Amino acid sequence: MNATQTAPVRVETHGSVPEGSPELAAVRVGSELQIAAEPVLSARVTLTVAADPAVARPAIAQATVDMNGRIVRAQAAGQTMRAAIEQMQARLRVRLAGAARNWSALRGTMPISEAGEWRHQSIASQRPAYFPRAREEREVIPRASYAAQPETLEQAAAELDLLDYDFHLFTELSTGEDSVLYRTANGRRLAMAHPKPSRLSPAPDGMTVSELPAPRLTAAEAADRLEAMGQPFIFFVDTGTGRGSLIYHRYDGHYGLVFPAGRR
Repeated sequence: MNATQTAPVRVETHGSVPEGSPELAAVRVGSELQIAAEPVLSARVTLTVAADPAVARPAIAQATVDMNGRIVRAQAAGQTMRAAIEQMQARLRVRLAGAARNWSALRGTMPISEAGEWRHQSIASQRPAYFPRAREEREVIPRASYAAQPETLEQAAAELDLLDYDFHLFTELSTGEDSVLYRTANGRRLAMAHPKPSRLSPAPDGMTVSELPAPRLTAAEAADRLEAMGQPFIFFVDTGTGRGSLIYHRYDGHYGLVFPAGRR
């Protein structure tokens, strides 16, 4: 074991989670923490069963690990809670192994160069669909981006993989622009609040850059556009703060609003 400290696994449940599932999740996640490259400060698992019987994969298992200040996440959905937990465990194993390989990149140096590595870090699985909550019941739940400091494109790409997200909001280091890096069918794509391609450092292989500026919207307008366009998220410049922000559908059916850490 490389880590010098491992925290106990806390398990939260929502909905009709089968008996024995919390204990199973704690054991499965705890076993994977033994390969953590840094001390594990906290580990939390959330198990959710959707109440709507029409949901194809009602069981969702999410693990969030604080590895010496860096967040590593894994999540999966299944027809049964056991299937979701097992898939989440497999994804967490890949995330933690990737964290060990990419640790130097996240500390400010270049990542290990492996062709197509980012694709191989993902276990094939179905992403959990969000709960079909009625529009009038949805709330906007804000949180700061996990990127506490400006990042290079290489660092943002590594963090996107560690977080097991389809998109990652951060401030790009060379331009100072709030940006989002997201997955596409052919690789990864970068969008910036105010594109400055001449000042941007060369993009890593498999990454393209959008030249379109982000629209200026309120959070409510962004939520309306999210519904109208049917996109997984909307990246926009918040008219109230002037900062790049992102709104998306949370798995519980509410809206998630991500804003830059330490925004002005």
